[in-house]
Amino acid sequence: MAVSSVPAAAKRMLTLLVLTLVAAFGVVAVAGPASAAPGQRGDRPAVSVAAVFCGYYDGNATTRRGNVGNRVREIQCLLIFWGYNPGAIDGDFGPNTESAVRAFQADTFRFCGPPGLVVDGIVGPNTWRALRNGCP
Repeated sequence: MAVSSVPAAAKRMLTLLVLTLVAAFGVVAVAGPASAAPGQRGDRPAVSVAAVFCGYYDGNATTRRGNVGNRVREIQCLLIFWGYNPGAIDGDFGPNTESAVRAFQADTFRFCGPPGLVVDGIVGPNTWRALRNGCP
């Protein structure tokens, strides 16, 4: 069944269920009224997200391929929240995480409008802001 054919109340309930499950697995999201849930790569949840934190890291230091640790775990968790697949949340910024970051960066233009993010696979302050808030 297409999401567009689901009644609004059912969409809200589904979104709340998804957000509850996501929160139970370590993602903390502050959200407003919802109409759809996260899904395939690049499907942004139709919620007013104030901030999303997974609990591994709360800064915005530049992070790139080859980095390891909690900063990378936070990135991987946030990518999964937004529907991208970086592989396991293992704290290793390898090729799968870099590919997911590039896809996320490329999609910001489509979802947020110009100028979008620079597609470089590096998580700097602007990409951190987009990962936490949905748009840069």
